[in-house]
Amino acid sequence: MSDLAEFSRTNFTHAGVQRDVYRRGEGPGVLVMHEIPGITPQVAAFGSRLADAGFSVFMPTLFGTPGRPMSFPYLGQQFARACIRREFRVLAANESSPITEWLRALARYIHQEIGGHGVGAVGMCLTGNFALTLAMDEILRAPVLSQPSLPFSVGQARRRGLHLSPDQLQRLKERTSKDGLQVLGLRFQGDPLCPPERFETLRTELGSAFEGIELPAESGNPAGNKPAHSVLTTDLIDEEGEPTRAALDRVLAFLREQLLDPGATPT
Repeated sequence: MSDLAEFSRTNFTHAGVQRDVYRRGEGPGVLVMHEIPGITPQVAAFGSRLADAGFSVFMPTLFGTPGRPMSFPYLGQQFARACIRREFRVLAANESSPITEWLRALARYIHQEIGGHGVGAVGMCLTGNFALTLAMDEILRAPVLSQPSLPFSVGQARRRGLHLSPDQLQRLKERTSKDGLQVLGLRFQGDPLCPPERFETLRTELGSAFEGIELPAESGNPAGNKPAHSVLTTDLIDEEGEPTRAALDRVLAFLREQLLDPGATPT
């Protein structure tokens, strides 16, 4: 399995906050926002997959210990910490977490350095909805939401919530109509952390600009989460013919479609 030894480590500072950023690859920039508990070996493997497909991958450390394997004690520890950090508003249905301002600045930096048509962003679990917030900026061309889990689904309003303010949602809709922005979402059926109502809201608000992939619960990796949750990492079965592999392939194709020149081939 790929690990962080394949990445170079740098850092990025915005508004006085500095975080390590792991980088690998060449080509259009893609910002990977890891899930809880952190940049696990599976998350690093996903980043390497993107780099091998022809993208410049940037993975900032948002919480956890980079490279540490996933375990339930580690997961619980980081989950609890995220819930009390001011940077994350885990119950907010109609506003974004403050940490997204730092991530938007990083996305702008990536585009300034790499150039091209724009930047892609892949959010997972706690960071899944963040890709929508980053799409407030025109440089964000390819938002991918993998099992977007904010706000935590306590009550019907939060189950439908997108973790966006009304003004941000309006801006997102304007970008889909004026800029042709497309949004890709992934989830497992039966996942309580990413309820179906959230995708229903996205379909209602964005129409054909939202492509939602909802995988059968039983298609997750038997050695992964119960119930299945992490489409691109822990619950991926990386074999031809598997629904999770097809979802991964669709993410790669989506990023190519949105970020590469017409007819260009990743290097």
